[in-house]
Amino acid sequence: MRLAIWIFMAVAALALGGCSLARVDVRGYVPNDDDLARLEPGRQTRDDVQQLLGSPSTTGVFDAEQSWYYIYKKTSKVSFFEAETLEQRVVVVHFDREGTLRDVRRYALEDGLVIDPVTRTTPSPGREMSFLEQLLGNVGKFNTASGATKH
Repeated sequence: MRLAIWIFMAVAALALGGCSLARVDVRGYVPNDDDLARLEPGRQTRDDVQQLLGSPSTTGVFDAEQSWYYIYKKTSKVSFFEAETLEQRVVVVHFDREGTLRDVRRYALEDGLVIDPVTRTTPSPGREMSFLEQLLGNVGKFNTASGATKH
């Protein structure tokens, strides 16, 4: 009996200990400061920038050929809680219409804005059904006598 209690306590301690560890997640890529210092606005082209920095994380939505974004984000999450952003960096590279490097800007977490998404829902036609109505909704809708033949 005593052994069972000790085993239960050990398993419970391990299970609870696993919940307290934070998982750090790193996503994206931002070029280092040395590579960014080698950029020369007005002299380099898109190809030069891509060879030096690599492919961007994403490009501009409306001006894909004129803005490149390099995005890096480091988050920490403990068990089921909301993830916390530890570090975020964005480098934006702008080109002119001819493809020549025009400007390089750097942004950090402190430069960002907190965006509150709209939490409204879009109404859909029909009516809301309860869980039981959804579960039992098809009971009685199908008649085997009218649609199937007996052999």
